[in-house]
Amino acid sequence: MKKFLNIGFSAVLLGLFFTSCKDDDDYQTVESIDKIKIDSVKIVNDTMDVFTIQSIRTYSTYPSHCEGFYGYDYIHNENLTRTITAYKYISTGPCTQSVYTGTNQINFSPQQTGTYTLKFWNGGTNWITKTIVVK
Repeated sequence: MKKFLNIGFSAVLLGLFFTSCKDDDDYQTVESIDKIKIDSVKIVNDTMDVFTIQSIRTYSTYPSHCEGFYGYDYIHNENLTRTITAYKYISTGPCTQSVYTGTNQINFSPQQTGTYTLKFWNGGTNWITKTIVVK
């Protein structure tokens, strides 16, 4: 039994020895969060049933691969008006400086019938406005 414990302990030490602890691994630290304008919006159905779910795609342009999608701020304004703002993270670390378009989605699940107005932030005081009729 003692020999078995020695072999097990040696295996654990050997595993720790071969585990990388380098400081230059491909880890990035999120430095900040900021708004990113939504360039375009794709809604598949402009009419849907109440209590169903529709995925809405948004597209944003990121200036480098040190930035990426963080999340949405989804606000119920008036009765059937919603404003959606996208946020990006900004990180440090090795990254390419090439511009790329990020595709993200938000699930829309209306809880009452009516004509919903969805406003997506497009920079400054600009909004992309879409309507969805819910039956």
